[in-house]
Amino acid sequence: MAKKHLGQNFLFDPSILKRIVGAARLSPEDTVVEIGPGHGRMTAMLADSAGRVIAIELDKELHEGLIEMLSGHGNIELLQGDALKYPYGDLDKFKVVANIPYYITTPILFRLLEHKERLRSVTLTVQKEIAERITAKPGGKEYGVLSLMVQYHGKPTLEFIVPRGAFRPVPKVDSAVIHIEIYEEPPVKVKNEQILFRVIKTAFSQRRKMLANSLKPLSDEIKEKLLAAGIDPMRRPETLSLEEFARLADLLEDCHTRAGGYPEVL
Repeated sequence: MAKKHLGQNFLFDPSILKRIVGAARLSPEDTVVEIGPGHGRMTAMLADSAGRVIAIELDKELHEGLIEMLSGHGNIELLQGDALKYPYGDLDKFKVVANIPYYITTPILFRLLEHKERLRSVTLTVQKEIAERITAKPGGKEYGVLSLMVQYHGKPTLEFIVPRGAFRPVPKVDSAVIHIEIYEEPPVKVKNEQILFRVIKTAFSQRRKMLANSLKPLSDEIKEKLLAAGIDPMRRPETLSLEEFARLADLLEDCHTRAGGYPEVL
């Protein structure tokens, strides 16, 4: 029985589970971390495709059931605990496959990206709306901080939609499977990643405002900096590409370096 406080919605359809495993693009040399194995149906499929599977389940009762169900697979390591606290830095190269509760999608994603040097790919079943935000391009209402932060680290693709009726219990929204191939090198080069991320977050903190207004906390001369980066100060943040944010961040980094400090907001 699903536990509401853990946000549990289980997928049982073997054809959908098979498609998720296929989207993960696994090989026998891969180490895969599965977050939230649930009843273990997909875990067994992963074990048939990958060399090693580390399955992390928060629910103690489910974990106990998995021990018996998956006992015939010698390449599965079952762990009971919180995936947000797992020491991913102790692994070599690894991939992640997960059907996780919607409410921890963003925390899990950013926790994994902290280990981008080791992380090779992430295949997630998420709320459709979140999938659309992650894969969004400039110009739409879905495009924002999440889009840019993920796309700086990897190339996301929306693989397919999973209708809500495929889950038990049935959630209120549809889901989607996304695959993020992590870059060995980011698609843009910046002098300071933290300044890039702060510029992005500051811009979208008031996304309905023009950049000249939303980015005022970063510089008293933000209009001049925007123009120097080839960006019209009258534009809104959702129209800027990652490359444009990177150009602006580098100009602000130069200002920061010369001044020997930076506004406290950074």
